[in-house]
Amino acid sequence: MAFHVRPIPYDRPMKLDRLYNTADFREAARRRLPAPMFNYIDGGADDEWTLKRNTAAFDDYEITPSQLNDISAVDTGIELFGRKLDWPVFLAPTAMTRLFHHEGERAAARAADATGTLYSVSTLATTSMEDIAAATPGPKMFQVYIFRDRGLTAEFVERAKASGYDALCLTVDTPVQGNRERDLKTGMTIPPRFSLKSALSFAAHPHWALTTGFGGFELENVSHGGGGLSGKTMSLLQYIHTQFDSTLTWKDAEWLRERWDGPFVIKGLQSAADVARAAELGADAVMISNHGGRQLDSAPAPVDGIAAAVEAADGRLDVICDGGIRRGKHAVIALALGAKACSVGRPYLYGLAAAGEAGATRALTRLREEVTRTLALMGKQNIAGLSPGDVQRL
Repeated sequence: MAFHVRPIPYDRPMKLDRLYNTADFREAARRRLPAPMFNYIDGGADDEWTLKRNTAAFDDYEITPSQLNDISAVDTGIELFGRKLDWPVFLAPTAMTRLFHHEGERAAARAADATGTLYSVSTLATTSMEDIAAATPGPKMFQVYIFRDRGLTAEFVERAKASGYDALCLTVDTPVQGNRERDLKTGMTIPPRFSLKSALSFAAHPHWALTTGFGGFELENVSHGGGGLSGKTMSLLQYIHTQFDSTLTWKDAEWLRERWDGPFVIKGLQSAADVARAAELGADAVMISNHGGRQLDSAPAPVDGIAAAVEAADGRLDVICDGGIRRGKHAVIALALGAKACSVGRPYLYGLAAAGEAGATRALTRLREEVTRTLALMGKQNIAGLSPGDVQRL
């Protein structure tokens, strides 16, 4: 049975204390956003099997708790990229964040800082990397692609150095864009081709149009000029997409490694052989990721690749689980299997879309509370106490 989802009026305060988990924030975001914007966050490639599997895979693991342990003080802190984090989950890079709330990346960075974790800045951010670096003193990582124009990539690296970023992250799983059919159906394409149904959804969400749509956005890292959601912006998006290089090889990753003297991360690896190659190249960490199910459908869930990645790394680099985490217990399972940390994208974007900085902060706080509670119920005083023996594959 079809039913109409009534949008939440923008001037009605969001009752954040009634949003208890990622699913609640997702529903709030769905009601706040026009359908094309929500589906851009929420959707995946092809049949979205990998998108669903990323989270469902955690159901294949059970946690065995240890009882009669003193858990009066649970320490969730870790050190990552030379910075101390209060908990082992950080914000993954996400493009064009201002599409979902007019406060954009600045709000997300402040939410990360408020919850004691790291914020990752996308090349396709709608706020400049310099402005984001200045927004908070918290740890930050800059995500970059190797473009056909190597000079453009080199410029990003130099700007990241000058802005004091703690780490550089190379994304390698987008030689071509995945088949994101939800976006095709809603018209979230380059250039946009919104259907009548999408247009009606925009009309039903005037708050978004007033605060975000009409206010516009710019790809600030590519163009420092002003401007809204315009022909200029769309031409920049088209230019960036033509810059994705299908000839990218390990030699190009090595070229980038040589230009960055800080912690270097490769995002989008899924095979143990690639992890070993990354270690040989001199990477400090790899993010086991399938781009949130937005690239190759039928790719394995990141959590299922952790053990093999850790074995291939052989202590030479850190393994980070990126994808599918919706509960604190999911992060703890990944950590027990050997991941150094985890990253999330959709969970904080749902919060941001629902209520800006306050929503993103609340969504992350809920997730952090779940991590702490899970550790306590397992009888663990800290992250270091986790081991593969704490989880069993069903």
